[in-house]
Amino acid sequence: MPRRHAPRPWYRTRAYRLTRTVVLAFSLVVGGIWWTEDDGRPAGPVAAPAAEPGDAKASPGPPASATPEPRRSPVPTPPPVRTPPPPARRSSPPPPPPQTLPRSKPTDLHIPYLGLKAPLVGLQLDRRRQLTTPPVDKPNLAGWYEGGPSPGEPGTAVMVGHLDTATGPAVFAGLSTLTPGRLVEARRADGRTAVYAVDAVRVYEKAHFPSQEVYGARKRPELRLITCGGTYDRKTGYQSNVVVFAHLTQTRGPSRPA
Repeated sequence: MPRRHAPRPWYRTRAYRLTRTVVLAFSLVVGGIWWTEDDGRPAGPVAAPAAEPGDAKASPGPPASATPEPRRSPVPTPPPVRTPPPPARRSSPPPPPPQTLPRSKPTDLHIPYLGLKAPLVGLQLDRRRQLTTPPVDKPNLAGWYEGGPSPGEPGTAVMVGHLDTATGPAVFAGLSTLTPGRLVEARRADGRTAVYAVDAVRVYEKAHFPSQEVYGARKRPELRLITCGGTYDRKTGYQSNVVVFAHLTQTRGPSRPA
């Protein structure tokens, strides 16, 4: 006779296993929901209700569970650093005018910028009351008008020289290249030197030469250096004159013997 199988125990049946699986799943779901709840309120912060229009008291505040931010003591602002104003500069008084010199015949002229060193000869006016010039055959000579002040005296001292001759450049060939501030030295027979500073260099047509502006009397010691300039004509010569205006800036005493 065939052998009958013994019946399975209840805890090994399919119905028991299915029931157990459903109960465990339900317990996990219920336990998870319970774990996420905190006495009926969500874990996150609750947003404050929006204020109704016209209600000034309904202003949103911090959440009930939020920790108030500690107050920070204000940092004192340092006072601005005041820099004392710089001391006012005292304008130095202008240097006193150079001492004028008594009359003395000039002996030679020196212009360092031009490298010029020229002996001086005395000049007079001709019959037409015009100033004469140094001899043409001696182009390296310059002339001083003896009827006017000597260098260093108050007034306008006048010196004249040729621009060129038939043989080439003469003593005042570079006179028009002088600029304001250049020095002109006139050495005198008494051993003293009158030093002038150039103020301006101007060119005048001989037909409209401003005699008063050039030769007019001045209270301070001044100097005029005059030569030819402008265009040249074989019959009438140069059509203009170059005039250097200068004033006395200092005087030097006689050099002591070695």
